[in-house]
Amino acid sequence: MIVRRAIAADVAALAELRGIDRDNFSAYADWVASHTDTHLPFVAEIDGHVVGAAWLLVAERVPSNDSLDRRYGDIQSVEVREEYRNRGIGGALVAAILTEARARRLLHVTVHSGRRAVDFYLRNGFSHHREILLWKPDVS
Repeated sequence: MIVRRAIAADVAALAELRGIDRDNFSAYADWVASHTDTHLPFVAEIDGHVVGAAWLLVAERVPSNDSLDRRYGDIQSVEVREEYRNRGIGGALVAAILTEARARRLLHVTVHSGRRAVDFYLRNGFSHHREILLWKPDVS
């Protein structure tokens, strides 16, 4: 297995993993191209085929006197093809993202996980944090 940063040639595989319809592919590809500074895709390959992907959002907090560089990360859309799950691919993708986060000296990395994946993230170095709060708008 090889885990690497995705390149433009990987957009079709990224779209397939996300379940993007053909009708939306062009808009998806445009979005990926226009977000290269903030959304960093990583892919896992086996025998030259993309079998998983994950994204690192790099965002900035407002600077302070203590730190003008307050960039942080958020892991998004970790996906592994069903037939390749439980082989360590998700963990390898997360490890690659965390290596990138260290190299970029990000303050921290968050992840918004579904219930089924919480244990996966706990095993991969994440912890529950009581200071993260969530607001959602009322849906009428």
